Amino acid sequence: MKIAYVGSRTTKKRNARGKGLKVYQIDDITNNWTEIQCLYNIDNPSYQTLDNNNEYLYSVHGDLTTISSYKILSDGKLENLNQIDIKSKNPVFLTVDKKNNYLVVATLQGGSLHSIKLNSDGTLGEISDKYTFPGKEENSISYAHQCIWDKTKNYLFVPTQARDQGYSALNVVKFNSDNGTFTLTDTFYAREHSEPRHISVHNNNKFLYLINEKGNMMTYLEFDEINGKVSALQNLPTLPETYTGNGQASASILSVDNLYLIGSNRIHESLVIYKINQNTGYMKEIGYESCLGKTPRFITFNSEGDKLYVANEDSDTIIEYLFQNGRLTFSGRIINTESPVCITFI
Repeated sequence: MKIAYVGSRTTKKRNARGKGLKVYQIDDITNNWTEIQCLYNIDNPSYQTLDNNNEYLYSVHGDLTTISSYKILSDGKLENLNQIDIKSKNPVFLTVDKKNNYLVVATLQGGSLHSIKLNSDGTLGEISDKYTFPGKEENSISYAHQCIWDKTKNYLFVPTQARDQGYSALNVVKFNSDNGTFTLTDTFYAREHSEPRHISVHNNNKFLYLINEKGNMMTYLEFDEINGKVSALQNLPTLPETYTGNGQASASILSVDNLYLIGSNRIHESLVIYKINQNTGYMKEIGYESCLGKTPRFITFNSEGDKLYVANEDSDTIIEYLFQNGRLTFSGRIINTESPVCITFI
């Protein structure tokens, strides 16, 4: 039996219909999804992550300043543990360090990273460190949209958006797992107004793929893990060359074998697929697929890598695709759930 945790937006401000953090059982034989819990504590439980032992789940609350912790029970259901206020607006991404000692959170309107001490019982403790990404003027910020590890879990990659006052950039931040502190080691400045959003890391820890929300392009960079530096090598569009309308690129994810890269496009409502040259890291666009819904904010593979799931926020659906040799085929399965924005499997 597999379990899926589905985060959602819940507020009128977000034009959302979500009811809370949902828990689904997934049948091993039929692959049918059955809702077994809907837990609501605070608005917008919008992104989740697991601790390294799969004993606890942590959630941000979008547009607010709150982080929640939950214990995972034997049947996969969640028991609320505690919440803390990090006093930094709109946490959007979170991840646990390699020693299971700290939870790292990126906040968008706060423009910052926070490391939170994890207690032995899974609850959230005190904030150990905070790093704020500066903007162009005094007292301005750059908007942090993600904090994802390199494969050694010594560095964090943090895409930031300008939003008129900051910098469109990819930041490399070294993390000290002994005391929870951050040290900036490099910044790549993307094209102005491109607004970097999410990044995917190849298993070789050298190839990085950065999706740019407003630039509607994917950037390939190389990472030097010895010195904590990055260099950009390629840009490819996320939208078809014959499409002349607007777009907002969203998510970036590598296939389990790292041979293919997939990006999602809101407004165009599509998925773009690239093949990765395993020697050079360069991308080649090989096709597009409809997301069969509206606003594909989040995409993820199952653990085996043969199924891709797309959370279509504004059509209240999760779409299941079969994935083989770079091809996506709709499986026929649609999971109806309100305003989904994150899926976490266990």
